[in-house]
Amino acid sequence: MKALVLAGGAGNRLRPITHTSAKQLLPVGNKPVLFYGLEAIRDTDITEVGIVVGATAPAIQAAVGGGEAFGLDVSYLRQESPLGLADAVLVSQDFLGDDDFVMYLGDIFMLGGIRQLVEDFQGHRPAAQLLVASVPDPRAFGVPELDADGRVVGIEEKPRQPKSDRAVTGVYLFAPAVHDAVAQLTPSSRGEYEISDAVQWLIDKGQAVRSTPFTGRWKDTGSAADLLDANRMLLERLEPQQRGVVDAASELIGPVQIDDNAQISGSRIVGPAVIGAGARVTDSYVGPFTSVAPTCVIANSEVEYSIVLRGASIHGVRRIAASLIGHDVEVTPASRVSRTHRLLLGDHSKVQISC
Repeated sequence: MKALVLAGGAGNRLRPITHTSAKQLLPVGNKPVLFYGLEAIRDTDITEVGIVVGATAPAIQAAVGGGEAFGLDVSYLRQESPLGLADAVLVSQDFLGDDDFVMYLGDIFMLGGIRQLVEDFQGHRPAAQLLVASVPDPRAFGVPELDADGRVVGIEEKPRQPKSDRAVTGVYLFAPAVHDAVAQLTPSSRGEYEISDAVQWLIDKGQAVRSTPFTGRWKDTGSAADLLDANRMLLERLEPQQRGVVDAASELIGPVQIDDNAQISGSRIVGPAVIGAGARVTDSYVGPFTSVAPTCVIANSEVEYSIVLRGASIHGVRRIAASLIGHDVEVTPASRVSRTHRLLLGDHSKVQISC
C-alpha cells in the first residue's frame, strides 16, 4: 500500500501569508502541519509516499527532502495547475500503479492517527473508504450520504443544502478501481476534477464504498482561525519542558515548553505555550495557546492565543491576541494608544501599532 499526500494547494484563504509560504508548512505547535500527516502515515507502516506539489514545490522539497527523517521513501509528483483532488490522482497514476493507497490532504491537522482506518480498509478492501466526521457546517466539504450500515450511497462536493452533517475529513483510501473513475471525469462548475465525483462514479457502478466515523479531533487548517484552533488543540496536550534559560525574575505557569537556547528574562509565560529554540522573551507576557517559533524576539509586549513564525520580532506592543504573525515580521509601536490587536501579516511585513 502507498500514500498520496496532496501539498499543491495555493492557500488562498491564508493570504498574504501564503504569498510567500506553502500553507502546508505553516506550523502547529512550531511544527509544519504537513509533518503531522507524514508521521500519521509512517505509523501505519506505509513507507512509499508520493507528495503532489505545485508552485510551492521547492519549499516542500526543502522541508521534507527524501523522507528519511520520517522513515519514509518520498517521491515528488508535479501538478502543473490546481485542478482538484481527482486531478492529483490522475497525475500520480505512474507512481501509484496497481497498488491500494491512502490519500491524505497535506493541510489537515488530526489527532489520533489513521492506523485503525488503514487496517479496516485492508480487512474489507472496498473500492473506497472515507474518514468522516460530524461538523457544524458541512457546506465547505465533501458531504457523504450514508445508509444504516455506514455504506456511502451518495456524495456531494460543497453542497449548498447538505443532506447530512457529516464531512469527509480529508483522508481517503482507494483500491485501483478509482483510476477508472477519475479517467471519466469532466470539470465541475468550479473548474476542478472533484474526487467526490470519482467516488460517486464508483457508487453508480455498484462498487463498495465504506465510511469510518472519526471521533478524534481534526481541523482543516485552510484559514487563520482554523490554524489557531489547531494550535490550541495540540497545545492542550503539551507537557512542560525546560531546555532553555529562564531567569529568576521570570514566572512559568502551567504547561510551558522552552526549547534549546531560548532565553526568558523578566517575563511571565502562562501555558500551554511553546517558546522555540533561540527565541528571546524579555519583560513580556506570553499567554495561553501561543506558539513562538525559533529565533523570534518578544520584548516589552503581550501576546496570547497566537502563532508567531520564525524570525519575527514584537517590541513594545500591548496586546496582541488571536493573531498569525509571519516570518521575519517586525511589529513595533506607533504613537497612539490602542488595546487588543488582531493581525494577519504576510512575511517580511513591517507594521506600526499604537500602544
